[in-house]
Amino acid sequence: MAGDMDSTPEKLHLKAEVGLVGGVSLIAGVMIGSGIFMSPQTVLLNIGSPGAGLLIWACCGLLAMLASLSYAELGTVIRESGGEYIYILRTSGNLMAFVFAFTSIVVVRPTSLTGLALSFAQYVVAPFYEDCPPPVVVVKSVAAVGILLLTIVNCLDVRSAMAVAVFFMVVKFIALVVIVIGGVVVLIQGNTANLQNTFEDTNLSISAIGMAFYQCLWSYDGWNNLNSVTEELKRPEVNLPRALMIAIPMVTVLYLLVNVSYLAVMTPREMAFSSAVAVTWGNKVLGGWGWVMSVAAALSSFGSLNGSFFSGGRVCFVAAREGHMPDILAMAHVRRLTPSPALIFTTIISLIVLIPGDFEGIVNFFSFTAWFFYGVTISGLLYLKIKRRDLPRAYTVPIIIPILVLLAAVFLVLAPIIDNPRIEYLYVTIFVLSGVVIYVPFIHYKLFPGLLNKLTVVLQLFLEVAPVDKNL
Repeated sequence: MAGDMDSTPEKLHLKAEVGLVGGVSLIAGVMIGSGIFMSPQTVLLNIGSPGAGLLIWACCGLLAMLASLSYAELGTVIRESGGEYIYILRTSGNLMAFVFAFTSIVVVRPTSLTGLALSFAQYVVAPFYEDCPPPVVVVKSVAAVGILLLTIVNCLDVRSAMAVAVFFMVVKFIALVVIVIGGVVVLIQGNTANLQNTFEDTNLSISAIGMAFYQCLWSYDGWNNLNSVTEELKRPEVNLPRALMIAIPMVTVLYLLVNVSYLAVMTPREMAFSSAVAVTWGNKVLGGWGWVMSVAAALSSFGSLNGSFFSGGRVCFVAAREGHMPDILAMAHVRRLTPSPALIFTTIISLIVLIPGDFEGIVNFFSFTAWFFYGVTISGLLYLKIKRRDLPRAYTVPIIIPILVLLAAVFLVLAPIIDNPRIEYLYVTIFVLSGVVIYVPFIHYKLFPGLLNKLTVVLQLFLEVAPVDKNL
């Protein structure tokens, strides 16, 4: 038996199982998460008027489209999984890539997953607590069960995870179409009072606009998901740009129509103070069937959580493969070919973040750090366009597009800090910089190299995992 094992030196590869439909489902499936069911009221509270709110939703869709077009070019030049991490590594070097990986794996991804899990849990328990807010312990327990369930699905098989993504994508799409049709019916009946004087009471302070953008962009988060799994995509040079061109305009149009439908049914005040806009809409339009919206919103968040999980585990996996994380995280299951150690690690961190988690705080914190690194990634694309024109690329965007995205990223990072400085931003900055303190001794100088070797061997045997080669 040992002889048989030795005679098969070929290394493991992750399977390329994601086609165009899977790619669109992965992008749109993550984008249509809890955001469109929860963020409209916070966008309205920040910006003050329905007209300005709709304008913010349209601008965020445009920004997501421009950013994703830039990422499509990056994905066809650098054909490796890992999204921002691998792009920053190839354009800005090891230190910046490690700081991104450290921040992303320890904070940004887990907070994003926790935010989705919390919103899923809130919708699941809402029907059981109609007259009072649900106990925090119950919400967090349901969120933890959701995270653990998806860990099992994603560790079992890539195909199962993609099947779950496509199924939930269809469910979400139907739910949003129901909301749009309901809104159209209400408008045809002549209920247009809420859509008159739509720009009254607009709050034009820089901080309010920045915060409204943050809450709205949370609903669009996921536009960059496919770049994290490039090696598992069939014909990425064709399917990556195509999937982006289909998914993001489709989601933007749906979001705008859904917001108009909300406003047709609810007054801006009702909308601003609703704990879950979709459920309030359901109770008003569908009457006794209002609970359907609660179920749809819960399934939507669950599907989004699945897609985030699928791509989030890959970033941790690629960082380990490049030597920026422990070796065990760069291994895949020998039979199932899924990066199970990276997925389990992401789960553990997410469950720790869940303990003190609060939804709105999570969104603002997540957006601030995420847009800083989006800016760094887009700077890398500008570098490649100016200095490395010789590199082959199947797809290219006009240079003005990444410049506009970079300016938007700078605004989103600096505007809230300048307009309303808060101690949280300082904590975030200190945390990001602490990555440098870890990088210098442990990654650059490789102090204590044997520290994790024994643990790696034990975990490798226990989890039945082995190192993986790149799919290039």
